[in-house]
Amino acid sequence: MSDPTPHAASDPTVRERGLAKMAEVYGWEFQDGPGDHFAVTADHLFADIWSRPGLSLRDRRLLLLGALTAQGLFDVAGIQIGAALKNGELDDTALREISLFLCHYVGWPAGTSLDHVIGAQLDQHAKAAKKAAQNGR
Repeated sequence: MSDPTPHAASDPTVRERGLAKMAEVYGWEFQDGPGDHFAVTADHLFADIWSRPGLSLRDRRLLLLGALTAQGLFDVAGIQIGAALKNGELDDTALREISLFLCHYVGWPAGTSLDHVIGAQLDQHAKAAKKAAQNGR
């Protein structure tokens, strides 16, 4: 039977780096999780791939939004858009421009579907900001 945490078992700092990068990417704290899927996600995807030099977090997010839109994975794109807004990487103008730009490369149906997701995320972000302002945060 395989070790459910192959990298973390040999080097616990790999898991720590992966969890820290996940928190940076998504804007919320992550706890260690069980199983091979979580291990590969934290230890390889985030500790290694998202942490490589050469591209900024914003660069990677832009590439990912293009790939997700091309594949029609708008639920995951919504998570990425929400995180980009929360982290201050992209604003409403940039997001709307992304959807219009992608219409020309992945097709109008996909680009406009992304624009609907962007609109919903912008609404959620505005409501959260208003609530935080009312609560004095």
